[in-house]
Amino acid sequence: MTPLVDTLRQLRYLVAHLEDNTLATEYPDIDHFLKNDVFDPERCKGDLAFLYQFLYVYGRKSEATFNRFRNEIERFYLWSWCIQQTSVFDLKREHIEGYVEFVVETKDEWVADSVQWRFKDIEGFRRVNPNWRPFVYKANGVSQQTLASMFTALNVFYKFAILEERTFTNFVPVVKKNCPYLVVQSQIKLPDTLSDLQWEYVFGVTKDRCEKDPKLERNLFTLACLKGLYLRISELSDRPQWAPVMSHFWQDQDGFWFLRIMGKGNKLRDVTLSEDFIDYLKRYRLSRGLSSLPRVDEPHPIIHKLRGSGGMNVRQIRRIVQESFDLAIKKLNEDGFQEESENLQAATSHWLRHTGATHDAQHRPLKHLSEDLGHSKIATTDQIYIQTNIKERAKSGVKRKL
Repeated sequence: MTPLVDTLRQLRYLVAHLEDNTLATEYPDIDHFLKNDVFDPERCKGDLAFLYQFLYVYGRKSEATFNRFRNEIERFYLWSWCIQQTSVFDLKREHIEGYVEFVVETKDEWVADSVQWRFKDIEGFRRVNPNWRPFVYKANGVSQQTLASMFTALNVFYKFAILEERTFTNFVPVVKKNCPYLVVQSQIKLPDTLSDLQWEYVFGVTKDRCEKDPKLERNLFTLACLKGLYLRISELSDRPQWAPVMSHFWQDQDGFWFLRIMGKGNKLRDVTLSEDFIDYLKRYRLSRGLSSLPRVDEPHPIIHKLRGSGGMNVRQIRRIVQESFDLAIKKLNEDGFQEESENLQAATSHWLRHTGATHDAQHRPLKHLSEDLGHSKIATTDQIYIQTNIKERAKSGVKRKL
């Protein structure tokens, strides 16, 4: 099983090698696959060049967007080439329906037990990992989120192909509309949040440990940013087009503080800072040997590395959060809160954003909350975090007589 796409950073090299017919000099496995294992080498080479073009355009938004589309479209290409023996641009509606069936009941040889790297540098070549597979095993089968992501990626891909005049048809919307596996969401869905007790332990235990282990001041401040400012981890991390630094904190003429953030879709927004958060900002900066408040020209990264220079990536910040979660899980168990401890084991860093927004939705104007969250539509904030209508409906229904 041969992957077709490497990392975002390597994409430009893949494009150049494909155009110059020099894949064998760096990617011999892809070169062999295209020459010997596909139904039509020249047709597949043209399809692959278009895939690289598509990923280059959408990968410029963010690495996360690139990875999401790469995973979905790459496996779709492999299915079309290896099983249907045809180009992705010759597939009909019934073929797309067949692909959905394939995703729901994937063949064992297409599934890996865990996430695997695609390529690794070996003796000057980018060689394929023999354990890599297009799909990863899920104990509970294909989730609604997986299916939704698949349809989104395929729909965006074919819309792009139409704009580029590579095809004139997109069967994805009609297949999605009639898909028997997609469940229409009409039930009450609450965001994943930490309970008050869990947050008290996550933040409190980290804060207590700072006296013995000063490096945990970084953990404490990261928690404050994610929960108190409703940030996504990606908004705190270094990215090719944005590096969060201390000068992104700024104060207006009335003395109010803000943090300038680049959010999803490369949209800039200014998040308001609470007085409580500013106290932890001062504490964190003093622990780093900086002045209590940022200057307008300060280049220091917001979340710093303990070794080396520059900011941190998403994975490194996620590890910081998990370290505090693990400390809280252990302490909850010691104090007899086994159920809270078990539930916290399922939490992710994104729960902190939901926790802060859900709590503040009870007393902040919806428009203000929506703007700090970075939602393009106020209806999104209302749908996710405002539970007033649900509670009112429950109150009016609880007294019904049989």
